[in-house]
Amino acid sequence: MNIIKVSLLTLFLFIFQTYAFAAQVASPYGYWKTVDDKTGKVKSIVKISGSPSDLSAAVAKLYPGALTICSACSGNLKNKPILGMTVMYGLKQNPSNLYEWSGGTILDPKSGQVYKCMLTVAPDGKTMVVRGYVGVSLFGRSQTWIRTRSQ
Repeated sequence: MNIIKVSLLTLFLFIFQTYAFAAQVASPYGYWKTVDDKTGKVKSIVKISGSPSDLSAAVAKLYPGALTICSACSGNLKNKPILGMTVMYGLKQNPSNLYEWSGGTILDPKSGQVYKCMLTVAPDGKTMVVRGYVGVSLFGRSQTWIRTRSQ
């Protein structure tokens, strides 16, 4: 009987530890400040939402000096307001590294270009590295986004 109790206790602790670890993984969901690479000034706040199989981001706020119209965009985004625009979509969580998301695309409203995208959330959840690239991730650039509580 003691062996059964010990086995059940061990199983319970294993399951609890697994769920506790999963709950501690920082997520990309929420609001993020984007910073201009050249000036270092905050350009916008982006809201990330969705699911582990389809993460997306929309512009929730623009700061003074940021572009307001996507004049460089093509197709149905041409000359549309950037505020409210979905600029990142289709990312999927990496099952072997819960801090990483990839397989999606990101729009640069300044150039109108669409790039492949991946992101990595810092373990503390306060920052996130967003990388846009062409072909393979070696050919691209990264930005660090900063978590904020709201728009």
